[in-house]
Amino acid sequence: MAGDLFVHLFSGTHFITGSHGPTRGMATGGLRFWKDGRNVPDVMLALFDYPQGFNLSLRVNFVDGGSESEGLLFTGSEGTLEIGGNGVTVTRVPRERGPGYTVGTFTEAMQKEIIAAYNEKYPAGHFEGTPPVASERYQAPTGYSDSYDHFHNFFNSVRTRQPVVEDAVFGYRAAGAALLSNVSYEKGTVVGWDPETMKLT
Repeated sequence: MAGDLFVHLFSGTHFITGSHGPTRGMATGGLRFWKDGRNVPDVMLALFDYPQGFNLSLRVNFVDGGSESEGLLFTGSEGTLEIGGNGVTVTRVPRERGPGYTVGTFTEAMQKEIIAAYNEKYPAGHFEGTPPVASERYQAPTGYSDSYDHFHNFFNSVRTRQPVVEDAVFGYRAAGAALLSNVSYEKGTVVGWDPETMKLT
């Protein structure tokens, strides 16, 4: 399942972030429904650490995939970028300037003390009320086919002898990272990966 479905999400993530892959991965899941002799899980959840300082969370469910289609959601310090449903949505929601606090269970004197210490540590404070939100949606034109673009890129590369957008090494890095899920699932442990040498560590 991971080698079939996760690899597409890895390739998209690596293309967008410029990453060569994660440094470690961990997965869990199991045969929750299709107990017909198969030896791979029909439900899998996986987490990956990247050297660029972000994490990737992937999940797949062969029992009931739900109404969501395949897609990616990138969450960062300035908002989110969601890719799926034949379009892209960018939502700009700046992060709070501080972690916030909950002081209602303390005495009034203690609350004042905690808030004063907080304001000293985070002088800019945090958003009052609702933070500003700006959202934009980019929809692919009617009749657009990403398959056509893939074929066009491939045939153009063959004709011109120019490299494809995602070459064999790029594909191996995506497939290798996806297969970390299977190794982790089978061993029941976190598995290390070197994205540069493309080997288990």
